[in-house]
Amino acid sequence: MEEISAGGVVINNGNVAVLKKFRGEWVLPKGRVEKGESLEETAIREVFEESGLRAEIVKYIGYVKYKYRHMDGTKVLKTVHYFYMVTKDNNIIPQREEGFAEGDFMNPDKALRYVRHSAEKNMIKTAKSFIEKR
Repeated sequence: MEEISAGGVVINNGNVAVLKKFRGEWVLPKGRVEKGESLEETAIREVFEESGLRAEIVKYIGYVKYKYRHMDGTKVLKTVHYFYMVTKDNNIIPQREEGFAEGDFMNPDKALRYVRHSAEKNMIKTAKSFIEKR
């Protein structure tokens, strides 16, 4: 089975939006592409659904692929596409129904310490290089 998702490294005043799941893991906002939706539309929708942030895409920054197993044992090949995004919204409203306990804007170095997955760390590093050029 193949799964395609999209999300963003969302920047506000040089800081990265990150979300904390109920089990304690900090992540970037992302989610599955719905039928008929573009990657860009998915990223914008998922960022809003998960964080309450209205963000716009600046540029595509890359993708990651990995394999995992569903709880039912089904093998899944997942591809997640990431966009460098900006927002003027200052308040993250983590969506509890999406599994998030809290959210925060962190400077990129702090976000790199909190986010666990290496793929997400790499996307933050890429976004950090764009922030530093601005």
